[in-house]
Amino acid sequence: MQNLYLRGISGLVYVLLFTFSILYSEESYLFITYFFGLVCIREFMHLTSFKNIIPYLLFTVITYFILFKRDFIQGELLFLIITLSGSVQLIIQLFFQQKKKYPNTLFQKFDISLRYLIFSLAFLLYLPFYNNSYNPYTVLSLVILIWSNDSFAFLIGKNFGKHKLLSNVSPKKTIEGFIGGIVFTLFTSYIISLYLDHFSLFHWLIIGLIASVLGTIGDLVESKFKRQAKAKDSGHIMPGHGGLLDRLDSLLFVAPFVYLYIHYII
Repeated sequence: MQNLYLRGISGLVYVLLFTFSILYSEESYLFITYFFGLVCIREFMHLTSFKNIIPYLLFTVITYFILFKRDFIQGELLFLIITLSGSVQLIIQLFFQQKKKYPNTLFQKFDISLRYLIFSLAFLLYLPFYNNSYNPYTVLSLVILIWSNDSFAFLIGKNFGKHKLLSNVSPKKTIEGFIGGIVFTLFTSYIISLYLDHFSLFHWLIIGLIASVLGTIGDLVESKFKRQAKAKDSGHIMPGHGGLLDRLDSLLFVAPFVYLYIHYII
């Protein structure tokens, strides 16, 4: 009972803090995401047994340019391509090279810490900036879509799941839960489109599909890192929940893809 109470309190504090920071101002969003990012970097480097100060410094520099210069890193599209190449590589290793340990060498650890984490955090920082203005509802809607997918995938998988999705990485995830998560996330996208008109219903549905499918993959990718490290959680900063990376894995994985869709496809 005490563990359940702590889990509820820590989860509520996380949700309220993140939501308030998103809605209050662009500065508060950038500061809280920067803080969360530093914690996630620390947790990821612990999982991969990698000790290096450069990821922290690079993320700090990126945050500085966005916060004080209102500008993104030079060569934005190039960085986006590099980030997505890391995501694609992790997807391939997740489904087709499940027994191969990655990262293994020092170079691989440095490389994937940049492409998987630092650059993804950068695009999460810049995601709510659209048409040269801060729109908190863009990132808040994405967070809601991911929460919707996680919640309904869990509920449907728990009650109706019979077929494992990727048992050697995450034994509790099921195909039924995965499909259920997609359906309810698309329904949530429809609800969001009724209140936010800066994207059409079609675009909200595409964003919802990206959030559901790639959010699940992002969760599986992080689960594989934990399994390789023989760790149950990425950290212990949230009692009953684990680490911040456990909470943000889907959002971090999805952010560059949604950024690509919003800024280069729509």
